[in-house]
Amino acid sequence: MELRERIGAAVKDAMRAREAERLSTLRLISSALKDKDIALRGEGAGEITEADVTAILGRMVKQRQESVRLYEEGGRAELAAKERAEISVIEEFLPKQLTAAEVAMAVDAAVAECQATSIKDMGRVMAELKQKYTGQMDFGAVGPMVKARLG
Repeated sequence: MELRERIGAAVKDAMRAREAERLSTLRLISSALKDKDIALRGEGAGEITEADVTAILGRMVKQRQESVRLYEEGGRAELAAKERAEISVIEEFLPKQLTAAEVAMAVDAAVAECQATSIKDMGRVMAELKQKYTGQMDFGAVGPMVKARLG
């Protein structure tokens, strides 16, 4: 089942089960996807792809993780808990995150595949990783790993 269809089915299930907080998060996801559809239509581009959906969901998780950090620093535990609940709902639709060892192996494989030898090849390696592992790893953390491997 396509990711977008799974989200739509989850919305219906949450409505039937009267899970208000889960439904709210699922509607936020649907809204973000519709916004991307509208943006692509305005650019004359085609349909939203699975990679686009995964990227949107990944951004949503990152935004909420940052919010959790800020709420905890501000002593707002109840808001941090709400954000964590939203993260768990969003992550249901993301691919499984790779472990540190799997990330290291993926970086090594991408470096070998791109035949990268210096830091100048970092862009090609990162593009290869993003193409294969979008939504499965934190590219903010992977960048320094690639840099260390090539530098």
